[in-house]
Amino acid sequence: MFPGPPADPATPTAGSMPSAAPPAAEAARTPGGATGAASARRAWTAPLLLGCAGVLALCIALFGPGLMARGTGELRIPGAGLTTVLRTVLFAALALHLGELLAPQLIRPVRGRPRTAVRSWAVFASLAGAAAAAGQIVRLAAVSDLGITETYGTREGGLLLLMANGLVVAALCAASRRPALALAPLAVVIGAEALRAHPEAYSPEFGAALTVVHLTAASLWTGGLLYVLRTLWLWRGSPASARALLGRYARLAIWLYAALAATGTASALRRLPLDVVPTSAYGRTLLLKLALMAVVSVLAVAARRRMLRDTDPSAACRLARREQVVLGLVVVVSAVLTVVPDPHWISLRP
Repeated sequence: MFPGPPADPATPTAGSMPSAAPPAAEAARTPGGATGAASARRAWTAPLLLGCAGVLALCIALFGPGLMARGTGELRIPGAGLTTVLRTVLFAALALHLGELLAPQLIRPVRGRPRTAVRSWAVFASLAGAAAAAGQIVRLAAVSDLGITETYGTREGGLLLLMANGLVVAALCAASRRPALALAPLAVVIGAEALRAHPEAYSPEFGAALTVVHLTAASLWTGGLLYVLRTLWLWRGSPASARALLGRYARLAIWLYAALAATGTASALRRLPLDVVPTSAYGRTLLLKLALMAVVSVLAVAARRRMLRDTDPSAACRLARREQVVLGLVVVVSAVLTVVPDPHWISLRP
């Protein structure tokens, strides 16, 4: 899913090699030497680490809500693990589709870029997101002991239906000659998710507005980075273009990070009383998300420094790939946050 680092040229040009090369240097230039061994290690290490990250993400989604709520005395949420998995798929679909709409705007101004383009995943992503929204409707009907039609009449069921239809329309737009038209249905999906996530009686409009900005920025950051990394893999023979593209994305990511930090802080202060941070599932999950975001921040800063210092973007790309993996875990933890109980009721108990 994520591209591997570009391989360095193994064979020097004719006339550039001395007549008597040292044995160690010669071994490094041969496929069986150190360079070939390092490339072979990278070839199997990246898929292995990606697979481990996927297993970890699935475990967090399935068991995270229960583990975070253990010992808190909060109500158990029926089917919390399945709901988290479905919402993770929904958030990932938004990120993939929005990233494919954003990243080409960063690619076009790059001068001398290769004319190769990555294959679009937008149609598949939006259809998967629609299926995830429909799955949440079925789960809600089962938990509420209602029929599907009756579930549509509830507030959450109606919003989920709107999200499923919006993602289907977005998939149709992505398959058309004007994929940018998908922005409208995707905006509807984000708005519906923001309203669904804030059924509380205390200023739900303000909370929904914060969620709209937060979810949009998170989707653009995560999906945009994935599209950029896929493009950099195709551009591995053009380091100058790859470095320029990575730089353009890094400048945009600064603003997205600022929006995430501002809206995330405001949402946490609004929803989470400080005295129940360690004793509520929401507070514990939020601490885990903050820890992962700290790792993302370190990786992003390190990648930017390597990009500014080195002409070869391969080291910065490796750091960006690690950032992408951690961002994937952040998406899962964010889904857990939408499932665990709202801790605001704790401070209202007599």
